Amino acid sequence: MGEIVRVRRGAYHDSVTLMLVTSRVAEEEGASDVAVVMATPLNLELLASQGFDLGGEDDLGPADLVIVMRAEEEATERLLAAVDRELAATREAGDDGPQQARPRTLRAAARRNPELNLALLSVPGRHVAYEAAVALESGLNVFCFSDGVGVEQEAILKRRALELGLLFMGPDCGTAIVDGAGLGFANAVAAGPVGIVGASGTGIQEVSCLLDAAGVGISQAIGVGGRDLDARVGGPMLRRGLELLADDATEAIVAISKPPDPAVAAEIVALAAGAGKPVVLAFLGLEDPPAAPAGVEYAATLEAAAGRAAELVGAALPDFDEGLAGDPTPGFIRGLYSGGTLCKEAMAIVAEAVGRVASNIPLEPGARLADVHVSEGHTFVDLGEDDLTQGRAHPMIDFSLRTERLVREARDPEVGVILLDLVLGYGAHPDPAAVLAPAIAEARAARDDLSFVVALCGAAADPQDRERQRARLLEAGAAVTASNAHAARLALRAAGVQEVPGV
Repeated sequence: MGEIVRVRRGAYHDSVTLMLVTSRVAEEEGASDVAVVMATPLNLELLASQGFDLGGEDDLGPADLVIVMRAEEEATERLLAAVDRELAATREAGDDGPQQARPRTLRAAARRNPELNLALLSVPGRHVAYEAAVALESGLNVFCFSDGVGVEQEAILKRRALELGLLFMGPDCGTAIVDGAGLGFANAVAAGPVGIVGASGTGIQEVSCLLDAAGVGISQAIGVGGRDLDARVGGPMLRRGLELLADDATEAIVAISKPPDPAVAAEIVALAAGAGKPVVLAFLGLEDPPAAPAGVEYAATLEAAAGRAAELVGAALPDFDEGLAGDPTPGFIRGLYSGGTLCKEAMAIVAEAVGRVASNIPLEPGARLADVHVSEGHTFVDLGEDDLTQGRAHPMIDFSLRTERLVREARDPEVGVILLDLVLGYGAHPDPAAVLAPAIAEARAARDDLSFVVALCGAAADPQDRERQRARLLEAGAAVTASNAHAARLALRAAGVQEVPGV
Protein backbone atom coordinates (compact mmCIF):
# COMPACT_ATOMS: atom_id res chain seq x y z
CA MET A 1 0.00 0.00 0.00
CA GLY A 2 1.43 3.33 -1.05
CA GLU A 3 1.02 6.89 0.13
CA ILE A 4 -0.62 9.55 -2.05
CA VAL A 5 0.01 13.25 -1.41
CA ARG A 6 -1.31 15.95 -3.73
CA VAL A 7 -1.33 19.72 -3.19
CA ARG A 8 -3.48 22.16 -5.19
CA ARG A 9 -2.53 25.75 -4.64
CA GLY A 10 -5.37 28.24 -4.20
CA ALA A 11 -8.10 25.61 -4.58
CA TYR A 12 -10.33 26.69 -1.69
CA HIS A 13 -13.35 24.63 -0.57
CA ASP A 14 -15.35 24.99 2.63
CA SER A 15 -14.79 22.53 5.45
CA VAL A 16 -18.21 20.85 5.27
CA THR A 17 -17.74 20.12 1.55
CA LEU A 18 -14.33 18.60 2.23
CA MET A 19 -15.68 16.50 5.10
CA LEU A 20 -18.30 15.02 2.76
CA VAL A 21 -15.76 14.41 0.00
CA THR A 22 -13.40 12.71 2.44
CA SER A 23 -16.09 10.40 3.80
CA ARG A 24 -17.30 9.39 0.32
CA VAL A 25 -13.83 8.71 -1.09
CA ALA A 26 -12.90 6.74 2.04
CA GLU A 27 -15.67 4.28 1.10
CA GLU A 28 -14.04 3.54 -2.27
CA GLU A 29 -12.39 0.14 -2.65
CA GLY A 30 -8.65 0.24 -1.99
CA ALA A 31 -8.68 3.51 -0.01
CA SER A 32 -7.33 3.96 3.51
CA ASP A 33 -6.61 6.98 5.77
CA VAL A 34 -8.20 9.48 3.38
CA ALA A 35 -8.08 13.22 4.10
CA VAL A 36 -9.09 16.06 1.78
CA VAL A 37 -8.51 19.27 3.74
CA MET A 38 -7.37 22.86 3.54
CA ALA A 39 -3.78 23.44 4.67
CA THR A 40 -4.53 25.14 7.99
CA PRO A 41 -1.91 24.72 10.74
CA LEU A 42 -4.20 22.34 12.64
CA ASN A 43 -4.85 20.14 9.61
CA LEU A 44 -1.15 20.02 8.72
CA GLU A 45 -0.33 19.03 12.30
CA LEU A 46 -2.93 16.25 12.19
CA LEU A 47 -1.63 14.96 8.85
CA ALA A 48 1.91 14.88 10.23
CA SER A 49 0.68 12.96 13.31
CA GLN A 50 -0.80 10.38 10.92
CA GLY A 51 2.61 9.93 9.28
CA PHE A 52 1.97 11.77 6.01
CA ASP A 53 5.04 13.49 4.56
CA LEU A 54 4.30 16.66 2.59
CA GLY A 55 7.90 16.85 1.45
CA GLY A 56 9.07 20.31 0.47
CA GLU A 57 5.63 21.85 0.73
CA ASP A 58 6.65 24.07 3.63
CA ASP A 59 4.87 27.25 2.51
CA LEU A 60 1.32 25.94 2.44
CA GLY A 61 -1.51 28.21 3.57
CA PRO A 62 -5.23 27.95 4.44
CA ALA A 63 -6.22 28.56 0.80
CA ASP A 64 -4.29 25.49 -0.44
CA LEU A 65 -5.99 22.10 -0.82
CA VAL A 66 -4.22 18.95 0.40
CA ILE A 67 -5.28 15.45 -0.67
CA VAL A 68 -3.68 12.51 1.14
CA MET A 69 -4.49 8.82 1.39
CA ARG A 70 -2.97 5.41 1.59
CA ALA A 71 -4.04 3.11 -1.21
CA GLU A 72 -3.19 0.15 -3.36
CA GLU A 73 -0.96 1.34 -6.21
CA GLU A 74 -3.37 0.24 -8.93
CA ALA A 75 -6.16 2.27 -7.26
CA THR A 76 -4.30 5.60 -7.16
CA GLU A 77 -5.64 7.21 -10.31
CA ARG A 78 -9.16 5.94 -9.68
CA LEU A 79 -9.21 7.40 -6.17
CA LEU A 80 -7.83 10.77 -7.27
CA ALA A 81 -10.49 10.81 -9.97
CA ALA A 82 -13.07 10.07 -7.27
CA VAL A 83 -11.90 13.15 -5.34
CA ASP A 84 -12.33 15.30 -8.46
CA ARG A 85 -15.73 13.77 -9.15
CA GLU A 86 -16.99 14.46 -5.64
CA LEU A 87 -15.66 18.03 -5.64
CA ALA A 88 -17.36 18.66 -8.97
CA ALA A 89 -20.61 17.15 -7.68
CA THR A 90 -20.74 19.61 -4.78
CA ARG A 91 -20.40 22.52 -7.21
CA GLU A 92 -23.12 21.17 -9.50
CA ALA A 93 -25.47 20.59 -6.58
CA GLY A 94 -25.62 24.34 -6.04
CA ASP A 95 -26.40 25.10 -9.70
CA ASP A 96 -30.15 25.71 -9.96
CA GLY A 97 -30.01 26.76 -13.60
CA PRO A 98 -31.08 30.15 -14.99
CA GLN A 99 -32.47 32.52 -12.42
CA GLN A 100 -32.45 36.12 -11.40
CA ALA A 101 -28.96 37.32 -10.57
CA ARG A 102 -28.36 36.95 -6.87
CA PRO A 103 -27.43 40.04 -4.83
CA ARG A 104 -23.70 40.25 -4.28
CA THR A 105 -23.86 41.97 -0.88
CA LEU A 106 -26.02 42.02 2.24
CA ARG A 107 -26.87 45.64 1.57
CA ALA A 108 -28.08 44.80 -1.94
CA ALA A 109 -30.18 41.92 -0.62
CA ALA A 110 -31.82 44.16 1.99
CA ARG A 111 -32.59 46.81 -0.63
CA ARG A 112 -34.08 44.25 -3.00
CA ASN A 113 -36.38 42.76 -0.36
CA PRO A 114 -37.47 45.21 2.36
CA GLU A 115 -39.20 42.36 4.23
CA LEU A 116 -35.86 40.81 5.17
CA ASN A 117 -35.15 41.35 8.85
CA LEU A 118 -32.32 38.95 9.76
CA ALA A 119 -28.87 38.10 8.45
CA LEU A 120 -27.23 34.77 9.34
CA LEU A 121 -23.46 35.18 9.07
CA SER A 122 -21.17 32.20 8.56
CA VAL A 123 -18.06 33.52 6.80
CA PRO A 124 -14.30 33.38 7.48
CA GLY A 125 -13.53 35.25 10.68
CA ARG A 126 -11.43 37.98 9.11
CA HIS A 127 -14.47 39.22 7.16
CA VAL A 128 -17.25 38.80 9.68
CA ALA A 129 -17.00 42.09 11.62
CA TYR A 130 -17.37 44.08 8.40
CA GLU A 131 -20.35 42.00 7.24
CA ALA A 132 -21.97 42.31 10.68
CA ALA A 133 -21.67 46.09 10.58
CA VAL A 134 -23.16 46.17 7.06
CA ALA A 135 -26.06 43.97 8.17
CA LEU A 136 -26.88 46.22 11.12
CA GLU A 137 -26.70 49.38 9.03
CA SER A 138 -29.03 47.67 6.53
CA GLY A 139 -31.62 47.29 9.26
CA LEU A 140 -31.10 43.56 9.82
CA ASN A 141 -30.97 41.64 13.07
CA VAL A 142 -27.83 39.50 13.11
CA PHE A 143 -27.24 35.86 13.97
CA CYS A 144 -23.45 35.58 13.82
CA PHE A 145 -22.39 31.93 13.72
CA SER A 146 -18.80 32.91 12.84
CA ASP A 147 -16.13 33.69 15.38
CA GLY A 148 -13.18 35.98 14.65
CA VAL A 149 -14.72 39.20 16.00
CA GLY A 150 -12.53 40.87 18.62
CA VAL A 151 -14.11 41.58 21.99
CA GLU A 152 -13.83 45.36 21.48
CA GLN A 153 -15.49 45.02 18.07
CA GLU A 154 -18.21 42.91 19.64
CA ALA A 155 -18.96 45.60 22.23
CA ILE A 156 -19.19 48.26 19.50
CA LEU A 157 -21.44 46.15 17.29
CA LYS A 158 -23.79 45.36 20.15
CA ARG A 159 -24.03 48.99 21.24
CA ARG A 160 -24.90 49.90 17.67
CA ALA A 161 -27.52 47.15 17.53
CA LEU A 162 -29.19 48.58 20.63
CA GLU A 163 -29.17 52.07 19.10
CA LEU A 164 -30.93 50.66 16.04
CA GLY A 165 -33.39 48.54 18.02
CA LEU A 166 -31.89 45.32 16.67
CA LEU A 167 -30.57 42.04 18.06
CA PHE A 168 -26.95 41.01 17.58
CA MET A 169 -26.76 37.31 18.42
CA GLY A 170 -23.10 36.40 18.58
CA PRO A 171 -20.34 36.30 17.58
CA ASP A 172 -19.72 32.54 17.76
CA CYS A 173 -23.44 32.07 18.43
CA GLY A 174 -24.38 28.45 17.95
CA THR A 175 -28.12 28.35 18.56
CA ALA A 176 -31.34 30.35 18.52
CA ILE A 177 -35.03 29.62 17.99
CA VAL A 178 -36.81 32.83 16.97
CA ASP A 179 -40.53 32.81 16.20
CA GLY A 180 -40.28 29.05 15.69
CA ALA A 181 -37.35 29.20 13.25
CA GLY A 182 -34.21 27.36 14.34
CA LEU A 183 -30.91 29.13 13.62
CA GLY A 184 -27.52 27.41 13.68
CA PHE A 185 -27.63 24.19 15.69
CA ALA A 186 -31.22 24.03 16.97
CA ASN A 187 -33.60 21.24 17.92
CA ALA A 188 -37.12 20.41 16.79
CA VAL A 189 -38.95 21.52 19.93
CA ALA A 190 -42.55 22.67 20.16
CA ALA A 191 -43.77 26.17 20.91
CA GLY A 192 -44.63 26.78 24.54
CA PRO A 193 -44.42 28.97 27.63
CA VAL A 194 -40.70 28.97 28.55
CA GLY A 195 -38.33 31.57 27.10
CA ILE A 196 -34.56 31.08 27.04
CA VAL A 197 -31.79 33.62 26.62
CA GLY A 198 -28.27 32.26 26.71
CA ALA A 199 -24.60 32.97 26.23
CA SER A 200 -24.24 29.29 25.30
CA GLY A 201 -25.45 27.40 22.24
CA THR A 202 -25.30 23.91 23.70
CA GLY A 203 -26.67 25.23 26.98
CA ILE A 204 -29.76 26.45 25.14
CA GLN A 205 -30.02 23.12 23.34
CA GLU A 206 -29.76 21.08 26.54
CA VAL A 207 -32.39 23.11 28.39
CA SER A 208 -34.80 23.20 25.45
CA CYS A 209 -34.44 19.43 24.90
CA LEU A 210 -34.93 18.60 28.58
CA LEU A 211 -38.05 20.78 28.60
CA ASP A 212 -39.20 19.02 25.44
CA ALA A 213 -38.86 15.70 27.29
CA ALA A 214 -41.10 17.18 29.98
CA GLY A 215 -43.71 18.16 27.40
CA VAL A 216 -42.90 21.86 27.71
CA GLY A 217 -42.36 24.04 24.65
CA ILE A 218 -40.27 27.14 23.99
CA SER A 219 -41.55 30.66 23.25
CA GLN A 220 -38.19 32.00 22.09
CA ALA A 221 -34.57 30.92 22.55
CA ILE A 222 -32.23 33.86 22.04
CA GLY A 223 -28.51 33.14 21.77
CA VAL A 224 -26.19 36.05 22.52
CA GLY A 225 -22.65 34.66 22.06
CA GLY A 226 -20.38 33.28 24.74
CA ARG A 227 -18.68 36.58 25.68
CA ASP A 228 -21.78 38.71 26.14
CA LEU A 229 -21.43 38.73 29.94
CA ASP A 230 -17.71 39.54 29.79
CA ALA A 231 -16.85 42.77 31.63
CA ARG A 232 -15.63 44.33 28.37
CA VAL A 233 -18.96 43.69 26.64
CA GLY A 234 -21.30 44.18 29.59
CA GLY A 235 -24.16 41.81 28.78
CA PRO A 236 -26.13 44.08 26.39
CA MET A 237 -27.79 41.30 24.42
CA LEU A 238 -28.69 39.16 27.41
CA ARG A 239 -30.33 42.25 28.89
CA ARG A 240 -32.16 42.87 25.63
CA GLY A 241 -33.22 39.23 25.52
CA LEU A 242 -34.70 39.48 29.03
CA GLU A 243 -36.59 42.62 27.99
CA LEU A 244 -37.99 40.92 24.88
CA LEU A 245 -39.06 37.83 26.81
CA ALA A 246 -40.69 40.02 29.47
CA ASP A 247 -42.96 41.44 26.75
CA ASP A 248 -43.41 38.11 25.00
CA ALA A 249 -45.98 35.33 25.52
CA THR A 250 -43.64 33.76 28.05
CA GLU A 251 -44.53 32.46 31.51
CA ALA A 252 -41.04 31.65 32.80
CA ILE A 253 -37.53 32.58 31.67
CA VAL A 254 -34.23 30.69 31.83
CA ALA A 255 -31.01 32.70 31.42
CA ILE A 256 -27.81 30.72 30.76
CA SER A 257 -24.14 31.63 30.87
CA LYS A 258 -20.75 30.20 31.60
CA PRO A 259 -19.19 32.09 34.55
CA PRO A 260 -20.14 35.75 33.94
CA ASP A 261 -18.28 38.78 35.19
CA PRO A 262 -19.53 39.27 38.78
CA ALA A 263 -20.44 42.93 38.26
CA VAL A 264 -22.30 42.17 35.05
CA ALA A 265 -24.03 39.26 36.78
CA ALA A 266 -25.24 41.58 39.56
CA GLU A 267 -26.75 43.94 36.99
CA ILE A 268 -28.46 41.06 35.19
CA VAL A 269 -29.90 39.78 38.47
CA ALA A 270 -31.36 43.24 39.21
CA LEU A 271 -32.85 43.44 35.71
CA ALA A 272 -34.31 39.94 36.00
CA ALA A 273 -36.15 40.99 39.16
CA GLY A 274 -38.16 43.44 37.08
CA ALA A 275 -39.11 40.97 34.37
CA GLY A 276 -42.60 40.50 35.80
CA LYS A 277 -42.32 36.72 35.59
CA PRO A 278 -40.10 34.11 37.27
CA VAL A 279 -36.50 33.92 36.05
CA VAL A 280 -34.14 30.98 36.58
CA LEU A 281 -30.46 31.90 36.26
CA ALA A 282 -28.09 29.10 35.21
CA PHE A 283 -24.84 31.03 35.67
CA LEU A 284 -22.66 27.92 35.68
CA GLY A 285 -19.55 28.18 37.81
CA LEU A 286 -20.31 31.62 39.25
CA GLU A 287 -18.85 31.70 42.74
CA ASP A 288 -20.55 33.75 45.45
CA PRO A 289 -23.47 34.94 43.29
CA PRO A 290 -25.39 38.05 44.35
CA ALA A 291 -28.46 37.52 46.50
CA ALA A 292 -31.46 36.55 44.39
CA PRO A 293 -34.44 38.92 44.81
CA ALA A 294 -38.04 37.76 44.72
CA GLY A 295 -38.93 36.12 41.43
CA VAL A 296 -35.31 35.18 40.64
CA GLU A 297 -33.52 31.96 41.56
CA TYR A 298 -30.30 30.18 40.68
CA ALA A 299 -29.75 26.72 39.25
CA ALA A 300 -26.42 24.95 39.63
CA THR A 301 -26.76 22.85 36.47
CA LEU A 302 -28.61 22.97 33.15
CA GLU A 303 -30.63 19.98 34.33
CA ALA A 304 -31.69 21.88 37.46
CA ALA A 305 -32.57 24.98 35.41
CA ALA A 306 -34.77 22.99 33.05
CA GLY A 307 -36.35 21.16 35.97
CA ARG A 308 -37.24 24.35 37.81
CA ALA A 309 -38.59 26.01 34.65
CA ALA A 310 -40.77 22.95 34.05
CA GLU A 311 -42.11 23.16 37.61
CA LEU A 312 -42.94 26.84 37.16
CA VAL A 313 -45.30 25.98 34.29
CA GLY A 314 -46.81 22.93 35.97
CA ALA A 315 -44.66 20.12 34.51
CA ALA A 316 -41.75 17.94 35.58
CA LEU A 317 -38.66 16.41 34.00
CA PRO A 318 -38.64 12.64 33.55
CA ASP A 319 -36.43 10.63 35.90
CA PHE A 320 -32.89 9.95 34.74
CA ASP A 321 -32.76 6.35 35.87
CA GLU A 322 -30.22 5.10 33.36
CA GLY A 323 -27.50 2.96 34.89
CA LEU A 324 -24.08 1.77 33.86
CA ALA A 325 -23.59 -0.80 31.14
CA GLY A 326 -21.42 -2.97 33.40
CA ASP A 327 -19.26 -3.00 36.51
CA PRO A 328 -17.18 0.08 37.42
CA THR A 329 -13.90 0.49 35.54
CA PRO A 330 -11.62 2.57 37.77
CA GLY A 331 -9.21 4.92 36.07
CA PHE A 332 -8.95 8.38 34.63
CA ILE A 333 -12.03 10.04 33.13
CA ARG A 334 -11.54 11.56 29.68
CA GLY A 335 -14.27 13.91 28.44
CA LEU A 336 -14.47 14.53 24.68
CA TYR A 337 -17.00 17.27 24.04
CA SER A 338 -18.40 19.21 21.10
CA GLY A 339 -20.19 21.75 23.32
CA GLY A 340 -18.14 24.15 25.44
CA THR A 341 -20.79 24.77 28.11
CA LEU A 342 -21.57 21.06 28.39
CA CYS A 343 -17.84 20.38 28.75
CA LYS A 344 -17.48 23.00 31.49
CA GLU A 345 -20.53 21.76 33.37
CA ALA A 346 -19.45 18.11 33.34
CA MET A 347 -15.87 19.04 34.18
CA ALA A 348 -17.01 21.04 37.23
CA ILE A 349 -19.04 18.09 38.53
CA VAL A 350 -16.13 15.68 38.05
CA ALA A 351 -13.55 18.10 39.50
CA GLU A 352 -15.61 18.51 42.68
CA ALA A 353 -15.18 14.77 43.28
CA VAL A 354 -11.66 14.06 41.97
CA GLY A 355 -9.80 17.38 42.17
CA ARG A 356 -7.75 18.70 39.27
CA VAL A 357 -9.12 18.14 35.76
CA ALA A 358 -6.91 19.26 32.86
CA SER A 359 -8.52 20.95 29.87
CA ASN A 360 -8.12 23.34 26.97
CA ILE A 361 -10.93 25.34 28.66
CA PRO A 362 -9.79 24.81 32.26
CA LEU A 363 -11.75 25.68 35.37
CA GLU A 364 -8.59 27.32 36.70
CA PRO A 365 -5.42 28.53 34.92
CA GLY A 366 -3.17 25.90 36.47
CA ALA A 367 -5.18 23.11 34.87
CA ARG A 368 -4.63 24.19 31.25
CA LEU A 369 -3.27 21.43 29.01
CA ALA A 370 0.28 22.01 27.83
CA ASP A 371 -0.68 20.32 24.55
CA VAL A 372 -4.37 20.06 23.65
CA HIS A 373 -3.66 16.75 21.89
CA VAL A 374 -2.06 15.13 24.97
CA SER A 375 -4.19 14.28 28.00
CA GLU A 376 -2.97 14.64 31.61
CA GLY A 377 -4.75 12.50 34.21
CA HIS A 378 -8.43 13.39 34.29
CA THR A 379 -8.85 15.47 31.11
CA PHE A 380 -11.78 17.17 29.39
CA VAL A 381 -11.39 18.61 25.90
CA ASP A 382 -13.75 20.98 24.12
CA LEU A 383 -13.21 19.99 20.49
CA GLY A 384 -15.36 22.92 19.36
CA GLU A 385 -12.83 25.50 20.56
CA ASP A 386 -11.70 27.96 17.87
CA ASP A 387 -8.14 26.62 17.63
CA LEU A 388 -9.48 23.13 16.85
CA THR A 389 -12.05 24.15 14.23
CA GLN A 390 -9.96 26.31 11.89
CA GLY A 391 -10.28 24.75 8.46
CA ARG A 392 -12.53 21.98 9.78
CA ALA A 393 -16.27 21.57 10.19
CA HIS A 394 -17.59 21.90 13.74
CA PRO A 395 -17.38 18.62 15.72
CA MET A 396 -21.18 18.42 15.79
CA ILE A 397 -20.88 17.92 12.02
CA ASP A 398 -17.49 16.28 11.52
CA PHE A 399 -16.72 13.47 13.97
CA SER A 400 -13.30 12.57 12.57
CA LEU A 401 -11.24 14.50 15.13
CA ARG A 402 -13.25 13.18 18.05
CA THR A 403 -13.25 9.60 16.80
CA GLU A 404 -9.47 9.68 16.36
CA ARG A 405 -9.10 11.04 19.91
CA LEU A 406 -11.55 8.46 21.27
CA VAL A 407 -9.51 5.60 19.77
CA ARG A 408 -6.30 7.05 21.19
CA GLU A 409 -7.75 7.56 24.69
CA ALA A 410 -9.21 4.04 24.68
CA ARG A 411 -5.73 2.59 24.14
CA ASP A 412 -4.41 4.25 27.31
CA PRO A 413 -4.57 1.56 30.04
CA GLU A 414 -4.85 4.25 32.73
CA VAL A 415 -8.17 5.47 31.28
CA GLY A 416 -11.26 3.94 32.89
CA VAL A 417 -14.08 6.07 31.48
CA ILE A 418 -14.66 8.07 28.31
CA LEU A 419 -17.47 10.65 28.56
CA LEU A 420 -19.00 12.16 25.42
CA ASP A 421 -21.74 14.55 24.46
CA LEU A 422 -23.79 13.81 21.36
CA VAL A 423 -25.86 16.76 20.17
CA LEU A 424 -28.66 16.20 17.68
CA GLY A 425 -30.79 18.68 15.77
CA TYR A 426 -30.79 20.75 12.61
CA GLY A 427 -27.32 21.36 11.20
CA ALA A 428 -25.70 18.51 13.15
CA HIS A 429 -24.39 15.24 11.68
CA PRO A 430 -27.30 13.34 10.09
CA ASP A 431 -26.46 10.03 11.79
CA PRO A 432 -23.82 10.50 14.49
CA ALA A 433 -24.33 7.12 16.15
CA ALA A 434 -23.33 5.48 12.87
CA VAL A 435 -19.87 7.01 13.42
CA LEU A 436 -19.52 6.79 17.21
CA ALA A 437 -21.15 3.43 17.94
CA PRO A 438 -18.66 1.32 15.91
CA ALA A 439 -15.72 3.10 17.52
CA ILE A 440 -17.20 2.53 20.99
CA ALA A 441 -17.96 -1.13 20.26
CA GLU A 442 -14.45 -1.74 18.93
CA ALA A 443 -12.84 -0.09 21.95
CA ARG A 444 -14.96 -2.10 24.37
CA ALA A 445 -14.16 -5.31 22.51
CA ALA A 446 -10.45 -4.60 22.97
CA ARG A 447 -10.81 -3.71 26.67
CA ASP A 448 -13.33 -4.99 29.18
CA ASP A 449 -12.04 -2.50 31.76
CA LEU A 450 -13.28 0.59 29.90
CA SER A 451 -16.66 2.35 30.19
CA PHE A 452 -18.38 4.83 27.90
CA VAL A 453 -21.00 7.35 29.01
CA VAL A 454 -22.89 9.49 26.48
CA ALA A 455 -24.90 12.63 27.22
CA LEU A 456 -27.45 12.56 24.40
CA CYS A 457 -28.89 16.03 23.77
CA GLY A 458 -31.84 15.86 21.41
CA ALA A 459 -35.56 16.22 20.97
CA ALA A 460 -37.95 13.44 19.97
CA ALA A 461 -38.74 15.15 16.65
CA ASP A 462 -35.11 15.81 15.65
CA PRO A 463 -34.24 14.59 12.14
CA GLN A 464 -31.68 12.06 13.41
CA ASP A 465 -34.37 10.05 15.30
CA ARG A 466 -33.23 10.36 18.90
CA GLU A 467 -34.46 6.94 20.01
CA ARG A 468 -32.69 5.21 17.12
CA GLN A 469 -29.47 7.02 18.04
CA ARG A 470 -29.89 6.00 21.68
CA ALA A 471 -30.56 2.36 20.81
CA ARG A 472 -27.46 2.11 18.65
CA LEU A 473 -25.23 3.58 21.36
CA LEU A 474 -26.69 1.23 23.97
CA GLU A 475 -26.07 -1.70 21.65
CA ALA A 476 -22.43 -0.61 21.37
CA GLY A 477 -22.14 -0.83 25.16
CA ALA A 478 -22.38 2.81 26.25
CA ALA A 479 -24.48 4.19 29.08
CA VAL A 480 -26.76 6.87 27.60
CA THR A 481 -28.64 9.64 29.40
CA ALA A 482 -30.47 12.80 28.34
CA SER A 483 -28.88 14.97 31.04
CA ASN A 484 -25.29 16.15 30.80
CA ALA A 485 -25.03 16.60 34.56
CA HIS A 486 -26.34 13.08 35.10
CA ALA A 487 -23.83 11.80 32.55
CA ALA A 488 -21.01 13.38 34.57
CA ARG A 489 -22.30 11.71 37.73
CA LEU A 490 -22.52 8.37 35.91
CA ALA A 491 -18.93 8.81 34.73
CA LEU A 492 -17.79 9.27 38.32
CA ARG A 493 -19.64 6.16 39.39
CA ALA A 494 -18.17 4.22 36.45
CA ALA A 495 -14.68 5.35 37.50
CA GLY A 496 -15.26 3.90 40.96
CA VAL A 497 -15.78 7.21 42.76
CA GLN A 498 -18.19 6.51 45.59
CA GLU A 499 -20.91 8.65 47.15
CA VAL A 500 -21.90 10.34 43.91
CA PRO A 501 -25.24 12.13 44.50
CA GLY A 502 -28.02 11.86 41.94
CA VAL A 503 -27.00 8.49 40.41
